Amino acid sequence: MHGIPLLRDLVVLVAVAIPVVLLMHRLRLPSIVGFLVSGVAVGPSALGLVRQVDDVSILAEIGVVLLLFSIGLELSLSRVIRMGRLVLMAGALQMALAVAGVGVVAMIVGEDPRRALVWGVLVALSSTAVVLKLYQERGELDAAHGRVVVAILLFQDLCVVPLMLLLPLLAGEAAGPGTTLTRVVTSVIVVTVLIGAGRWLVPWALERVASIRVQELFTLSVVGIGLGAAFVTSAFGLSLALGAFIAGLIIAESEYGLQALSDMLPFRDAFTGIFFTSVGMLLDVRYVARHPFLVVGVTLGLLVLKFASGYTAVRIVRRSTRVGLMSGLGLAQIGEFSFVLAGSALTLGLLDADRYQLFLGSSVLTMLAAPFLVRAADAASEWFLSRRAAPTMEWSTREARAVTGYREHVIIVGYGLNGRNLSRALRGADIRYVVLEENAQVVRRARMEREDVVFGDGTRAEVLHRVGAERARAIVFAIGSLGETRRGVANARRLNPTAQIVARTRYVKEVEELQQLGANSVVPEEFETSIELFTRVLELYGVSTLEIRRRAGELRRDMYSFLREVGTSPSRTQAALSRLTAHLEFDDIAVRAGSPVTGMHIGELQLREQSGAHLVAVLRDGQAHYAPDAAFVLQEGDRVVLVGDGDALARAAQLFKRQLPAKL
Repeated sequence: MHGIPLLRDLVVLVAVAIPVVLLMHRLRLPSIVGFLVSGVAVGPSALGLVRQVDDVSILAEIGVVLLLFSIGLELSLSRVIRMGRLVLMAGALQMALAVAGVGVVAMIVGEDPRRALVWGVLVALSSTAVVLKLYQERGELDAAHGRVVVAILLFQDLCVVPLMLLLPLLAGEAAGPGTTLTRVVTSVIVVTVLIGAGRWLVPWALERVASIRVQELFTLSVVGIGLGAAFVTSAFGLSLALGAFIAGLIIAESEYGLQALSDMLPFRDAFTGIFFTSVGMLLDVRYVARHPFLVVGVTLGLLVLKFASGYTAVRIVRRSTRVGLMSGLGLAQIGEFSFVLAGSALTLGLLDADRYQLFLGSSVLTMLAAPFLVRAADAASEWFLSRRAAPTMEWSTREARAVTGYREHVIIVGYGLNGRNLSRALRGADIRYVVLEENAQVVRRARMEREDVVFGDGTRAEVLHRVGAERARAIVFAIGSLGETRRGVANARRLNPTAQIVARTRYVKEVEELQQLGANSVVPEEFETSIELFTRVLELYGVSTLEIRRRAGELRRDMYSFLREVGTSPSRTQAALSRLTAHLEFDDIAVRAGSPVTGMHIGELQLREQSGAHLVAVLRDGQAHYAPDAAFVLQEGDRVVLVGDGDALARAAQLFKRQLPAKL
């Protein structure tokens, strides 16, 4: 009957968490915040609704194992290698600055160097789960600051492994050098053997399991690999979560990583909720009530130190001031893995009960503050930059003179894939343009390619002014962040009421807002992707190119006319032409092998009499024969271009498939 109290506690946890998480969703806050609040509420120091805290902590430890396992599955080493320099430089700088800054402050207030280092390690990590969720909801993962923050978070996740190895070494400083060396060597050997053997054995084993085609067996095998690796590391005195993390990294590098991740997500989500709830239960509300100023003061200090380390690291890797400010605010909270490390530090004696409660209280408050800091980052950075005397741009006097003389030009904001393609097209058409880009490395590469590019934040009014936005014919925002695009469109419209402003966005639902801010044309990637999808599928089924183009044109016309705010009424002539052409369609029909029209003269078809469609051209061997006469002979492989209404084209298509009636 021991399991009944535990079951009751789990029911209480779920019953409290459901309305709290729903409230967080309505407030547009991460569900993790809801789990933390639920844990605090039901914990023994608050309402005391949960009695078996130790049993729930065991489930939370399983949640940590699954959380680290799934993080390993998501954290592909190949992705880290692709981001390479940014991950290593920005991530290492942020971690080093945070550890050093917090460590120095801790020693100033009286901590010994060992505990000061522990505080630095705990504070240096930020919450991958919270930040990625917030940036995803705001559409900022592809923004300049989003990419930098993701790179730093990747580096922090990779640092979890060495940090787990570091804490036991710090706790064993009193032991002899031989014992410390033995622990280091053992840890390195275990991790090396796991990675080396896993990279060969795991893909081999999963390949054979997958060939059996039993989904349950595959899922059990993936879970077994994660738990088995956790057991191995635990057997050698290392952390359970360390082994699970390594197993996740190994599986992620195999071709079965995506399927394994999808199988683990339901487990991860359920146990992660229990983990964060248990963290909330561990918080002693009475301690916070007794030391409110201390907890709030430490919280503010942590936020400032985390912000400073993130901002400084981003500026050192030559990102703009605005990116540095937004990245620093995004990284200001304490991470979920810090709770794991804090629990280990408490067990190892590196933290006493009071320090542990101080860390928990301040960390929970930083996580509660994270959504508000991320939301305020844009406005805060804009306010800060507006207080500065000079705009944040790097250009020479020669560039300033050249851009000052531009008129009727195009301004391209963002030099990603879309910006590069547009600049290439404009250059080919001999149209003058200038590119604004705030990534210094991209600017350098573009200048080596002789692009007319300027370093600066193209969403800011003073930067747009410096490149002649008032005299531009068109301003194109080819950036990934909706928030930045909003600000840029609004500033561009204020500077130039007559310019054509074109913006890229992800979702159709964002089009109307950007048009209200002043965009003339908005291209939603979601809609254009759907066009490309149905185009590819119709091509597979042999549908003619003109038919596909016609259908795509209809969709675009319907969608964009629905979204577009029409400023002027069409003339009567235009309206009449629209009604006339609304019912006309184009199609091309292939003359295939065995078609009854093969070898016939066009005059013999009696196409107009029998179908009502008009033949306007015949495509043969890549050459178009426009308005061919009645003596033109059709051959196999020709494509006949027709015009007419839908019914006429359908009747004409049947003439090319069935036997034609004999002439009278």
